[in-house]
Amino acid sequence: MKNPFSDPGRVHVRDAMQLGRPMSNRRIEKARDTRHALGRLLSYLSHHKVGIGAVFTLILLTTGLGLIGPYLLGVAIDRFISVQQATGLGLVALLMLGVYLATNLFQALSGWIMSSVSQGVLNRLRRELFGQMQDLPISFFDRQPAGELMSRLTNDIDAINHAVSQNVTTLLSSVLSLVGILLAMFALDFRLALASLLVTPIMFLFTISVARFTRRGFRDLQEQLGTLNSVMEEAISGQKAVRAFQRTRATIDSFDLHNRRVFRAGVYANSYGLLLMPLTGVLGNFFIIVLAAFGGWLALRGLVTVGIIATFIIYAHNFIHPLRQLANMYNAIQSALAGAERIFDIIDEPAEVDAAPMCDKLPSLQGKVRFEHVAFAYQPLSPVINDMSFETGAGQTIALVGPTGAGKTTMINLLTRFYEIDAGRVTIDGRDIRDINKTELRRQMGLVLQDTYLFSGTVMDNIRFGRLDASDRECIEAARLAEADLFIRQLPRGYQSDLSERAANLSQGQRQLLAIARAILANPRILILDEATSNVDTRTEIRIQTALLRIMARRTSFVIAHRLRTVRDADLVLVIREGQIIEKGTHNQLLAKQGFYHHLYLSQFKGEKI
Repeated sequence: MKNPFSDPGRVHVRDAMQLGRPMSNRRIEKARDTRHALGRLLSYLSHHKVGIGAVFTLILLTTGLGLIGPYLLGVAIDRFISVQQATGLGLVALLMLGVYLATNLFQALSGWIMSSVSQGVLNRLRRELFGQMQDLPISFFDRQPAGELMSRLTNDIDAINHAVSQNVTTLLSSVLSLVGILLAMFALDFRLALASLLVTPIMFLFTISVARFTRRGFRDLQEQLGTLNSVMEEAISGQKAVRAFQRTRATIDSFDLHNRRVFRAGVYANSYGLLLMPLTGVLGNFFIIVLAAFGGWLALRGLVTVGIIATFIIYAHNFIHPLRQLANMYNAIQSALAGAERIFDIIDEPAEVDAAPMCDKLPSLQGKVRFEHVAFAYQPLSPVINDMSFETGAGQTIALVGPTGAGKTTMINLLTRFYEIDAGRVTIDGRDIRDINKTELRRQMGLVLQDTYLFSGTVMDNIRFGRLDASDRECIEAARLAEADLFIRQLPRGYQSDLSERAANLSQGQRQLLAIARAILANPRILILDEATSNVDTRTEIRIQTALLRIMARRTSFVIAHRLRTVRDADLVLVIREGQIIEKGTHNQLLAKQGFYHHLYLSQFKGEKI
């Protein structure tokens, strides 16, 4: 049966307006190596050998006791009940009670130990996944929605949690029970044991035939849940834009579209999974009928006793129970393996490459930056930077101006080694930045982006993010230099005021001031300001400019600005257009040329005296 729900194409809020158009089909992802995923999951369990050994021992005891109970019942029937002998029956009954109590006790202990083991496995897996995300290059996050990654940290981990914590003990118990029951059956009567084996191959063949569709369905379900998470995260984060442009209906339609895909994928996956239980029940009843009929025929000929038949029927019921458990847990195992594959996809992603060796600590940079015939493209055949060359002196302020998409921010991305250049080289103090460890390079760079990101916690914590060993006094001084001290002290708890998620309880200008304070605290040798004052009013901008002039002194500073008023005092202005430097010089020199910069300036300050 073809999976009709294998098209997990995305429609996000940003393209909700296209909902009325037909969706393009996305190819069905090829089947992964189940054995490999299972083997890797089991390798995490190998770090808990003592706990696994204890669980295995307890399950072995539980299985053995489970075989003794039915045997004692058969003994009671043959030796006492059938001959109406009361002496000794009470002792057998007490033994049976002790066996079943001990069985339940050992089951509880094995479950408690396995819970501890499973949480240890999940803790390690979650830590490796999150740690790997911190080592991945920025380009990875450009192509992966945040909601999709969150789904792997939550939904996929939860699927593995369900399989490991609840099904490992069940799996071991079921397998040992099956083996033990078969051995006990053959020990009691090989004819009835052979009759019992008639149903077993049928059940296994059925399970294998259903497995192919079940696993495909659960993998698609996990993917659809990840996409739905991305849609929800995007819609919640962009609520202001949704309300401002009155796109609530379109956003709901986008959510409904993906929610329906999750619904259909869930129905497809669970429909096949739920086939296992009723059919194994039918086969189980057929199993007992075969034993009762064949056993009765043997009993009429005096070949077996009634007690053995009763023992076999209980064994048959106990034999079907682990088979049903195996069939039932198959869904959880398939879901866990699908989630594990998605998690291992992230763990196996190539980490950010840094060929430069880690040194003790990079000496303080002077800040002489040089681009030599640099070329770069985010996508092949689509260059963003073309044969770019320029040089700055230590402590200079370099302004990067030009239209949107010209390549200004890309230059910063290359300087900070968020991306690696395709051709040419970038040097600082004459040293190729590819020969400098990224950690040490970025330690001497301060970055203030246009899109400010603040974390949950206090105001003081967010400022201290710039240098974790800074004292409160140093954090306050940094805030004062950034013109943020005044508004911080007006908050309910001042510097100890808690920020909501993404600092939504502050204005955009206030968030930008905190980001500037954070950069000041880091005390970098190279300061990068990417539209750092774009979200503040003109009066605040003037105060920030005064503060920035103080901290930019004796530091090499790169300033990206569309407000050309902010670049008048720059030592060097680079005019970028289509990935190339078309003009460079000071503000007055470029105005005198009456070129592209002059045109930009006049378009902003028409009527003002130059």
